[in-house]
Amino acid sequence: MLPENEGVNFMLNRRELLSSAASAALVYSVQSARGAEAGPAARLNALMDAFFRENLNQSPESATLLGLDTGANAALKYKLRDESLAGVAAAKALNASQLSRLKAIDASGLSGMDKVNYDTLVYVGESRAAIAAFDFGGSSFGPSPYVVSQLTGVYQTFPDFMDTKHRIETAEDCDAYLSRLDAFAGQLDDDTERMKHDSAEGVAPPDFILDRALEQMNAFHVAADESLLVTSIARRAKARGLSDDYAKKAARIYTTRIAPAMERQIAQTKAMRATATSDAGLWKLKEGEAYYAASLHSATTTNMTSAQIHELGLDQAAEITARIDGLLKAQGMTKGTVAERILALYHDPKSIYPNTDAGKADEIAYCNQRLSEIRPKLPSVFNRLPPYSFEVRRVPAATEAGASSAFSQGPALDGSRPGIVYFNLHNSAEWPKWALSTTVFHEGLPGHQLEGGLALSNKNLPLLRKTIGFSGYAEGWALYAEQLADEIGMYEDDPLGRIGYLNFQLFRANRCVVDTGIHSLRWTRDQAIRYFVEHGGNAPTFAAREVERYCVTPGQACSYKIGHTVWVKARERAKAALGARYSIKDFHSAGLDCGRVPLDILDQVIDRYIAQAKAG
Repeated sequence: MLPENEGVNFMLNRRELLSSAASAALVYSVQSARGAEAGPAARLNALMDAFFRENLNQSPESATLLGLDTGANAALKYKLRDESLAGVAAAKALNASQLSRLKAIDASGLSGMDKVNYDTLVYVGESRAAIAAFDFGGSSFGPSPYVVSQLTGVYQTFPDFMDTKHRIETAEDCDAYLSRLDAFAGQLDDDTERMKHDSAEGVAPPDFILDRALEQMNAFHVAADESLLVTSIARRAKARGLSDDYAKKAARIYTTRIAPAMERQIAQTKAMRATATSDAGLWKLKEGEAYYAASLHSATTTNMTSAQIHELGLDQAAEITARIDGLLKAQGMTKGTVAERILALYHDPKSIYPNTDAGKADEIAYCNQRLSEIRPKLPSVFNRLPPYSFEVRRVPAATEAGASSAFSQGPALDGSRPGIVYFNLHNSAEWPKWALSTTVFHEGLPGHQLEGGLALSNKNLPLLRKTIGFSGYAEGWALYAEQLADEIGMYEDDPLGRIGYLNFQLFRANRCVVDTGIHSLRWTRDQAIRYFVEHGGNAPTFAAREVERYCVTPGQACSYKIGHTVWVKARERAKAALGARYSIKDFHSAGLDCGRVPLDILDQVIDRYIAQAKAG
């Protein structure tokens, strides 16, 4: 199946697998140990290898993200995925083919991790097929009804990808860079054609989303000597002592191919903006209700309805609000609603970094400090830690206006590139000091980077499984990781940080309310923003960017609190069942060693761990 790419950017896809000795050992180490197997397990392992190769070829960018575009795979670094309507159709056809081949296996003969692998891949294939049934849309953290928006479309992902992920070490790397620049122009036009196709079918983003996208497009559409696509290769080629001709060639491709394609996309976006409405939710689309149901299922990996999710959000928000109220009172903050008191904290000058480059650098330094402070505590609750390095960076200024508030990108598989946590510091006031720690723990350690790093370095997981993501599992884990950070003492001397942690728990509960409000209850953008401000004390600009994200990636925001609830209940179940035999390290190993799975499969994994632990 094509890999899910939700929340954490641990991507992957197709081509010749690696033929160098180190690469071959990496890819086939698990499968070769099973060479003597016969029957359905052996067929499944062979299919997983085949699917990995097929997927890698279909999305060459994924090979670069994982550091696999070298050796026999070097041709991949010259290429980009096919963004055209034909390319989308080919991806759907490949998914259907993989699902058919997978279901031809007699699953009754599978057990243990083989069954987990099989069930997980079937889920991915069926989930993607459900989204593929709709003849419109794109992707970002997950399914999106819109090809191009402030969060979707190659225009807003490609420059940073080329600057931070495409290596420039040799002349060959530079040639590949130029090849990808040329292909990028084609991708832009392909996205534009899909925008036209979808618009003709009545599928267009709300006017405020198009405004945000145009803001970012205009920031991207600059003179060649100001474009990151040109300055990146110029800077890095020079640092390697390579010819300055590469910068000149990049400028020529940008001027003659990329800029005109960007102008065409801007023109199409303006044409759509002229007739766009302010309706925020999927309910406005002819197939909107069905698309939202499919998106919720894909993101949460549950069968919860929008009404059930809305109610869960309301219930958990009430519980968390009561806890925050007590902590605020302990700090002498007794007047006003909880939201009003949190808003007062947001305006406390003692907690706000200056909205300058220097202030933002200090903010990032503090985040890296918190990342380093939690590392020594992790061995007390984990049997294994990932072998990668991790760091916090600022979202590039060119894309911060529409980017998520914070997010992670996984390390290269070989560790040549660290795992990165990005903070959007468009406005420093949105990130007071007391709000930073819990987000570092969510996106970094022991959250996404630990979970994802353990998956990538897990020698018992096939590469295909290492690179599949489920928002319910991953975001649920990251929210659980925030709770775990509190439990291991990260706020003992930081009472405001603990309030920040619980405030973000409240924020995730409110997400369930707002996402379903937008797409099922016909809430407006302003109504949704107001809910965050009045019930969570979130800064209006922060709330606006979040609401706009939900409009573009429906359902994904609900996965956090649902996943967190499943993880916490699983731990409570293990504690109650095992008593003195319970070990938090072993619980974490059971839930993480299986790799990312749908939440119902996670429950099965934990139940099997409990049974095995009981048996001794």
